[in-house]
Amino acid sequence: MLILGVESSCDETGIALYDSAAGLLYHALHSQVAMHAEYGGVVPELASRDHIRRVVPLLRSTLENAGKSLTDIDAVAYTRGPGLSGALLVGCAFAEALAVALDKPTVPVHHLEGHLLSPLLSKTPPTFPFVALLVSGGHTQLMKVTGIGEYELLGETLDDAAGEAFDKSAKLLGLPYPGGALLSKLAEQGVSGVYKLPRPMLHSGDLDFSFSGLKTAVLTLVREQGEPLAETFRADAARAFQEAIVEVLVKKSLAAMKRTGLKQLVVAGGVGANRQLRATLDDEARRKRFRVYYPELEFCTDNGAMIALAGCLRLQAGAQAKPAGVFAVQPRWPLMDIATGAKV
Repeated sequence: MLILGVESSCDETGIALYDSAAGLLYHALHSQVAMHAEYGGVVPELASRDHIRRVVPLLRSTLENAGKSLTDIDAVAYTRGPGLSGALLVGCAFAEALAVALDKPTVPVHHLEGHLLSPLLSKTPPTFPFVALLVSGGHTQLMKVTGIGEYELLGETLDDAAGEAFDKSAKLLGLPYPGGALLSKLAEQGVSGVYKLPRPMLHSGDLDFSFSGLKTAVLTLVREQGEPLAETFRADAARAFQEAIVEVLVKKSLAAMKRTGLKQLVVAGGVGANRQLRATLDDEARRKRFRVYYPELEFCTDNGAMIALAGCLRLQAGAQAKPAGVFAVQPRWPLMDIATGAKV
């Protein structure tokens, strides 16, 4: 079974071909970072227009490199949501129109489910069940994952997600868009312990998160420092911020594993690429004898491979692909809305 995956939820256009027997054949990705950098953030209308320009060339490139043709495709999976409505509509309309032309069914996919399952693309994937720390964009959640579509929400952010806190704090420190990754790099140059920032909800007794207060603490620190910000200050502040985020994410993840009794942890989403987070979790895994899994770095950000994979796994789990031509996107779509078995 050959599945075409289409991802267009925000500022990356992704196309991929996933074979149920051979695995990922090829994936192509175009990032709009350079275009949006001029504006300091994602401009939805520009994002939608760029998806339109990129999707067909990416499809052609993917087919050519995979050695496949359109007629080889058995189903088309695409991101239905959550995301920017205009951007989602581009991918959805393209996927549904292509499926109509090929007389093939479609599989609408939840974007966060794609991230959740992305570590399964690795050479040494986890097995069910596992605890998942989902840290993607505006989402920070801990899930118990028993199987495809079998998700139990253990805890989530009550305000800003980890990724949002990274980006907003980076802006406060004068870093250009996209700031989160740049803040992480800057933190590697900083000295630990120079500044102490709060660890929100670290001892709350539950598995929920809150990062808006941490962002506010960075703002207070910047105001106390005054302009212009010295490079050493920015590095030390970035280090303090990252250490606070990592400590909270790690402690809550360990608590989730203790509560569930599971011995596998999956970390997925953009913040999952953070080197300090990975190093700290790896150390804890060695000490406490559990296994931690991450997607390959190329699959931490939005991509078509995870959408093709999720579509394929849903079909294998018994989900029914729908007839092409009738579609709708869901810009706001809680992951738990699909946590009722393998139904789309």
